[in-house]
Amino acid sequence: MEYNKLISVTGMSGLFEMLSSKNDGAIVRSLEDNSTKFVSSRIHNFSHLESIEVYTIRENVNLADIFKAMEASKESLPSEKDPAAVKAYFQKVYPDMDFDRVYASDMKKMVKWFGVLKANQVTIELSETPEEEQ
Repeated sequence: MEYNKLISVTGMSGLFEMLSSKNDGAIVRSLEDNSTKFVSSRIHNFSHLESIEVYTIRENVNLADIFKAMEASKESLPSEKDPAAVKAYFQKVYPDMDFDRVYASDMKKMVKWFGVLKANQVTIELSETPEEEQ
């Protein structure tokens, strides 16, 4: 399973692998229970994990950078049900995160998603994009 095929779907919890896209939606497979379903783009929006950025005190960083920092950290994952523990975790793992603009719900989602990625043995790696010539 490739990181660049993973998406988040509004109104649906968890992460999904996009199997096929159509004009009016996509066929996706849940990473949590492996169920496959059609999701209408008229009702839901899709966000590729590769395109999600996180606010920091400097430049915004890609979500993959946060996941890599979590992977490299020796800290154990906090319970996603404890907002204070989640915030304290990210203050140790990624102290440059802008905690005024990144909501507790977003941090909980990152912890949950990271757990799902690890359970499915997904390698967190952005797809190569050719650099623009200046």
